[in-house]
Amino acid sequence: MSGEQMSCEKRRWFRVSAMPVRDIGKTILVLLAATLVSYLFYGLGFTEANIISVYIFGVLVVSVITTSRLCSIVSSIVSVLVFNFFFTIPRFTFRFYDSAYFVTFIIMFMIAILTGSLAARLKDNARQFARSAFRTKILFETNQLLQKEDDEQSVVNATAEQILKLLNRDIVIYLPEGDALSKAGVYRTEDSSYEELTSEDEKAAAVWAFHNNNHAGATTDTFSGAKCLYLAIRMNQKVYGVVGIVMDSVPLEAFENSVVLSILGECALAIENIKNAREKEEAAIFAKNEQLRANLLRTISHDLRTPLTSISGNASNLMSNYQKLDDTARNRIFTDIYDDSMWLINLVENLLSVTRLEEGQVRLKQSVELMDEVVAEALRHVNRQSKEHTIHAASAEDLILVKIDAKLVVQVLINLVDNAIKYTQAGSCIEIFTEKRDGWVWVSVSDNGPGISDEQKLHVFDMFYSGANKIADSRRSLGLGLSLCKSIVTAHGGIITVSDNKPEGTVFTFTLPAGEVELHE
Repeated sequence: MSGEQMSCEKRRWFRVSAMPVRDIGKTILVLLAATLVSYLFYGLGFTEANIISVYIFGVLVVSVITTSRLCSIVSSIVSVLVFNFFFTIPRFTFRFYDSAYFVTFIIMFMIAILTGSLAARLKDNARQFARSAFRTKILFETNQLLQKEDDEQSVVNATAEQILKLLNRDIVIYLPEGDALSKAGVYRTEDSSYEELTSEDEKAAAVWAFHNNNHAGATTDTFSGAKCLYLAIRMNQKVYGVVGIVMDSVPLEAFENSVVLSILGECALAIENIKNAREKEEAAIFAKNEQLRANLLRTISHDLRTPLTSISGNASNLMSNYQKLDDTARNRIFTDIYDDSMWLINLVENLLSVTRLEEGQVRLKQSVELMDEVVAEALRHVNRQSKEHTIHAASAEDLILVKIDAKLVVQVLINLVDNAIKYTQAGSCIEIFTEKRDGWVWVSVSDNGPGISDEQKLHVFDMFYSGANKIADSRRSLGLGLSLCKSIVTAHGGIITVSDNKPEGTVFTFTLPAGEVELHE
């Protein structure tokens, strides 16, 4: 222990042991009351043992109602002297004739001292119990507060409030910023009188505490000239910040220091839990992305083989037998190549779009559009197989405006119509219906195909889910189209659902925000 710390401990001992004026007054009153009661007992003929008991009881009362142990010692001595002065022969002198009184005085003094010590010890135990209860209460409260926070700064703010409540002293908190410390956060009491708590000297003490995981500043040997005592917010050997507590001439009491360190431990634990939760979330996202890549590569490597083989085979056939083929055969081969290439192009567009939406890289370029025109644009790009189906578009009103990213919504309609074409037999009827309700535009794409089972409805919007339905052109789907539709609709703030079309078939319904006509005067 340093010389300065020993000096502080001595000042604290004298401050605790000295008899405050209030305690002196209480001691005098109790001794006067004990003397008056003893006079009453003496006048009534009570024995000296009863009078001695009164004074011993008075010492006990003094020990209970005063804060200094010195009071009980002084009251024990004064009780013996007063008893000798008033109640032993010769009275009103400090002499005594009977030598047995000497033993009586010693026994009376020892009993008074013992009684006072036991009372003081009980009072200390009660004080320690109260302190333990207070420590438990404030740590429980701190734990409850910190569990509600979900970021480091909120945890630090809650910790600062608890320390202010406990110590009523200004504090400074630094959080790490790489290997350095960030700008200090200062938390002041209502009667704060300190102005400069973030000077270079103060920060130097905080940096030392951060890098050395130890105390620094006021009341320590390191940077002892600082105004604050700097403590590390740490969990084992990991330091999550530094808190500085303004010190007066007397350092923190052992109890205060213990509670502060416990609060800082709770703070470090909360910050560590937040960091662990964030790392776990990032790891889960990374694992999900890795799984997505694995599924994508596996699916692409398997499912792109058919159209690529078809394209290369047809191209090779054209190069080798072009002159031998008639116009009908050549047109059929060209059509097959075109259909397969368009399928691949549509797949790539879906892949790019769904990846950007999942990663949040797409920003909607919303504008007010006429819904009929959006539907018409989508139908111009639908699968060439649509000539084998009847597609009908209808609207509840002549003019329905929507506020959308037109390019993306066209992609939604293309995917839904293509999906209906794939999963319905030739000659099926596909209907697109649009209506406006409660500030939203409702768009439904229905077919009269075989429909979707209830079990499949739960997964149709999952990425890479293609279901068990047999596709009309026997080409397996990658299961990206409906997942992309859901991402685009959700990005617009709408919802997309799937239901049964009565008496048979499937209905996909999605909502888009309605638009309003903008008048420019």
